[in-house]
Amino acid sequence: MNRNMEAMRNIGISAHIDSGKTTLTERILFYCQKIHAIHEVRGKDGVGATMDSMELEKERGITIASAATNVSWKGHSINIIDTPGHVDFTIEVERALRVLDGAILVLCAVGGVQSQSITVDRQLKRYGVPRLAFINKCDRTGADPFRVKDQIVDQLGLNAVMMQMPIGLEGRHEGVVDLVTMKAVYFEGGAGETIRESDIPAELRAEAEARREELIDAASMFSDELAGAYLDEEATEEQIRSAVRAGTISRELVPVFVGSAYKNKGVQALLDGVVAYLPNPAQVENVALDLDHDEAEVRLLPDPQAPTVALAFKLEDGRYGQLTYIRIYQGSVKKGTELYNTRSQSRFRVGRLVRMHASSMEDIGEASCGDIVALFGVDCASGDTFVSPGINYSMTSMYVPEPVISLAITSKDKKSADNMSKALNRFCKEDPTFKTFVDPESQQTIIQGMGELHLDVYVERMRREYRADVITGAPEVAYRESITRTASFDYTHRKQTGGSGQYARIAGAIEPIEDQEYEFVNKIRGGAIPTEYIPACDKGFREAMKKGSLIGFPVVGVRVTIVDGTAHSVDSSDLAFQTAAIGAFREVYRSAAPRILEPIMKVSVESPPEYAGSVFASINQRRGIIVSSVESETVTRVDAEVPLSEMFGYSTVIRSLTQGKAEYTMEFLKYGKVPKSIAEELIEEMTKDRAAVVAR
Repeated sequence: MNRNMEAMRNIGISAHIDSGKTTLTERILFYCQKIHAIHEVRGKDGVGATMDSMELEKERGITIASAATNVSWKGHSINIIDTPGHVDFTIEVERALRVLDGAILVLCAVGGVQSQSITVDRQLKRYGVPRLAFINKCDRTGADPFRVKDQIVDQLGLNAVMMQMPIGLEGRHEGVVDLVTMKAVYFEGGAGETIRESDIPAELRAEAEARREELIDAASMFSDELAGAYLDEEATEEQIRSAVRAGTISRELVPVFVGSAYKNKGVQALLDGVVAYLPNPAQVENVALDLDHDEAEVRLLPDPQAPTVALAFKLEDGRYGQLTYIRIYQGSVKKGTELYNTRSQSRFRVGRLVRMHASSMEDIGEASCGDIVALFGVDCASGDTFVSPGINYSMTSMYVPEPVISLAITSKDKKSADNMSKALNRFCKEDPTFKTFVDPESQQTIIQGMGELHLDVYVERMRREYRADVITGAPEVAYRESITRTASFDYTHRKQTGGSGQYARIAGAIEPIEDQEYEFVNKIRGGAIPTEYIPACDKGFREAMKKGSLIGFPVVGVRVTIVDGTAHSVDSSDLAFQTAAIGAFREVYRSAAPRILEPIMKVSVESPPEYAGSVFASINQRRGIIVSSVESETVTRVDAEVPLSEMFGYSTVIRSLTQGKAEYTMEFLKYGKVPKSIAEELIEEMTKDRAAVVAR
């Protein structure tokens, strides 16, 4: 095993928007002596937080792209990725979590578990990432970390246990009580860099002892040694830490830390927790798929001498060309090493190898398993696997959600058109959730993404970074079509134009299915359709479903069963059966009572309680269904399901209704049926649009 690997941690910082992730990262950089002055996210100095290197990030005060850095803390090397909190940039979170060994889940001591906290937690569970929780903003009015700890248990289903308790809250927040050492810890000096330990204040002693009992009780489930020592009332600090570490790595325990990053309290103790409780790369099992042996799983070894296996998890087009972030899972990478890209089946030589720090970098000669580094000038795509020549492994791919919103975009002149094309190529390569195509009917360039903010940021980046003067049309919803009943077909395709003709007959039925976009069932018996033509039938039906006849959007939720057919010894071919399948689907589609489906979004609005009525009314006006509402003294959270088509411009509306005090998040939930009156309007509108295109 790499001897340095025990002293290595790969962690991510993720949370709901505005929970203080970037502020926390800024403090970590400062205490690890990576930077010499603290800058705020919306700081008056105009510098902006170190990890928010993009101009747009500094202006908006949000993180758009995940940023990587490397710090040292008490002899340990920590790779940190600061990820966006806004749900529109969810792919940035997905690809960061894919390569991390541990995470810090940041929660607001006032807001608690918020909508995006639940989404982030679901992503952490998907990739099996152990985590610590940090309850931030204990200095804010209404802060209650113990309530937030209970929410972690109730709403996220995690076995959370307090490692600390705060000394004072709100304006009186002074420090923390460490429940392992049973010491009061104060963070003093201009930026909290001086740590002072003393006895626990007398008024907190009884509560601290009770909470330490809870901690040991929870941790003893992961250590027989601690359980025995606990019964004899002789539990040592080392036994507690060892048990908490075992529980955290197995993802059955979540240690909870408290503090205020903005007020410089609790961050160093959190770093101690990262080192003490999160796994090193050797303690996380990673597997690859062997492409030469039916994608059999192969366990990757944390051995720098083994053949190299690395994953390209993020691309960035910087000043010096394409930058490819990689996580090395096995083996090592040196300057001049030859690697093989298993997707493109091409070899390349490593030219420049760098370690990243937000937008700056340092050149290095070698990186070993467990490292997160970047390569220059490699032609690849996000999610590619790089291996040593001689092996053919692939890391399993990341989950990439489908885009739900589209926008027509045009350039004002020829120069802008060229720049726009360059920008679109780059953005599509960098971000798998951002897609672009040219509409074959209108000849317009269409961009697709995860939400209004997502597309808004890319359009703004086109204007700033590429000087592309572009005009955008009204946002368009990614509708779908589906069927509601079973319908039979018996279709013959016959074409005779001299020489060999085309002949194919297929018969069967289409029927609606739930939870699946498409299923093809072959029930041909006795060779009525020769076996070699069956895939052509499947291909034809798939092609026909790309565009329904109601409003021209893709058809989903259909099972096609073919039961009979006829072939001709001379005139039948793949093309004939593919054409027959397309014709059969188009002919039978209207008989299956098609309907229009629209994207339904999971919307969560948080506002002061006095505006709850206005929030409810605004959701009802948008055909929304309120699923739940939770009210506390300081905030009311309303969870609802609302059609995407009704949510355009909602940010402006909600700000004016609540004097700018409310915020909301929105993510795709499912496709739902469009009401009949709206469906009729859509069909009429799409028919007019098609007629206009034909006329042009």
